[in-house]
Amino acid sequence: MQKFETLTGVAAPLNIVNVDTDMIIPKQFLKTIKRTGLGKSLFYEMRYDQDGKELPDFVLNKPAYRKAQILVAGDNFGCGSSREHAPWALLDFGIRCVISTSFADIFYNNCFKNGILPITVSPEDLKKLLDDADRGSNATLTIDLVNQEIRGPDGGRITFDLDPFRKHCLLNGLDDIGLTMEKAAHIDKFESKAAEARPWA
Repeated sequence: MQKFETLTGVAAPLNIVNVDTDMIIPKQFLKTIKRTGLGKSLFYEMRYDQDGKELPDFVLNKPAYRKAQILVAGDNFGCGSSREHAPWALLDFGIRCVISTSFADIFYNNCFKNGILPITVSPEDLKKLLDDADRGSNATLTIDLVNQEIRGPDGGRITFDLDPFRKHCLLNGLDDIGLTMEKAAHIDKFESKAAEARPWA
């Protein structure tokens, strides 16, 4: 998993509450078990018309936000059904950080397992960040995970809280497999002892 330390990028405003996982990646795209290729279908029903043509008014179709790496979204982001394809689609598009006032638990957990940083802020701070994100190509934010800080284009700073273990995993690029592999020497030692004690097994 890619490490997350400091990210500076364009922030796209998605001021919609209750964005569920079916809005993030609709059910017809869940057949794949690959983590790549889903970015083109991110927010499919909001990004495209019935003929598959881009809707110019949707934020990620606007030239300034086509390469956005940060999403500033409304309350209760990622609600609805459990699907890991939602963070896969965001990451494949290029989104590495989502900022909201609250997240659905399963989506929130899945973000950390896939190298995306979900940040919870107050409604007042979200309003400031949405204002920053409305600046188009000048909507650049810096996400400093080490210092748990969001820095705006005008020098404003917002701090955020994060569980120390989740922070450790993101800073070191550790998903569940990576965490297990950190214990490889202990696992090998256990297996060797078990084989000696039970050679018939």
